[in-house]
Amino acid sequence: MNTPMPPLAVLNYSLTTALGAGRAAQVEALRAGRGGLAPQRFEHCGLEAWVGEVAGLDRPLPTQWRSWDCRNNRLIELSLQQDGLMDAVSRLRARYGAARIGVFIGTSTAGVQQTERAYLLRDRNTDHLPDWFNYQTSQNAYSVADYVRLRLGLEGVALAISTACSSSAKVFASARRALAAGLCDAAVVGGADSLCLTTLYGFNALQLVSPEPCRPADAGRRGISIGEAAGFALLVPAPAEAELGLLGYGESSDAHHMSAPEPEGRGAAAAMQAALHRAGLAAESVDYIHLHGTATPANDLAEDHAVFRLFGAAVPASSTKGYFGHTLGAAGMVGAAVALLAIEQGFAPGSLNTQVVDPALQGRILLEGRELKLRQVLSNAFGFGGNNCSLLFGRLP
Repeated sequence: MNTPMPPLAVLNYSLTTALGAGRAAQVEALRAGRGGLAPQRFEHCGLEAWVGEVAGLDRPLPTQWRSWDCRNNRLIELSLQQDGLMDAVSRLRARYGAARIGVFIGTSTAGVQQTERAYLLRDRNTDHLPDWFNYQTSQNAYSVADYVRLRLGLEGVALAISTACSSSAKVFASARRALAAGLCDAAVVGGADSLCLTTLYGFNALQLVSPEPCRPADAGRRGISIGEAAGFALLVPAPAEAELGLLGYGESSDAHHMSAPEPEGRGAAAAMQAALHRAGLAAESVDYIHLHGTATPANDLAEDHAVFRLFGAAVPASSTKGYFGHTLGAAGMVGAAVALLAIEQGFAPGSLNTQVVDPALQGRILLEGRELKLRQVLSNAFGFGGNNCSLLFGRLP
């Protein structure tokens, strides 16, 4: 067995989805088997689809942050306010200094909805956009990291990652490398993506949007339900008193197709294998796998091939996208938070809405939640273009 990488402690984390704001809302809904998907009523959208919309995003940002106001930053703000996260960052800032805390945030769209609104209200004679539109603080991909950095009073390295649906899983890997290189002493990692017409109509054009709530791994699955989410975690080199941590990460690139996964899941398997290798653990040590599980025929099958190749049919696995939808650039952070919650709660959630598992799938798909003693949990996030990332979380010695 190889020498494992030093683990990173997760000092605090938070998640906001269509299930509610904060960790407690996620736990209650996951345990109850209660989903947050609903028929879409999004502005100017005529698609037949179900979405995972977060409540409470109609309130503008506080006055001092009004120039950053857009749906995506409102979602970020709501998530930052949960689970004592801002107080925990304040303690880290006092300990390490604002310049020694890095910020690593994943997104796929940032505040593109603000641009959509601006174009709808443009001057039809001159094509000038409204004066209130500010690309730098909304659609600009870096705006997600910049807003978090400024909002938390941090002055260290800041990075936005946009690799489609693996974006906010890759932030954990980037933070690990930055810490190892001495660029920072602690890190705020996270992800945020909000609903917009670009993703709703874009995925519909690819014939990937289901007209009903998504059914991951189901024999009759018809595609994804798009959701929105934001979440964050605080990472430091593991102190003796820490309980949960990042044990390993793995990244790979299929370079197979712009939107379709490599059919046999070779890139996905490589990412999972790399996470195990960095953690110095064998496949048998994984107690539960949080699947990327998009509910599209091709993605579910490719991921299943990869999981079965490494783990066989012994390890319980499930997708939670039936609860809050596919949150795209935030999906990696969602998976990380669910993995941490599963370890803390001793509970592996079932794949909501899945009724009959596709007989072509060989893995052990949980249809209902199970009380399980979980020490190590693997979470997958796979993006367009074959951008794969797997994260392995566990209890620290």
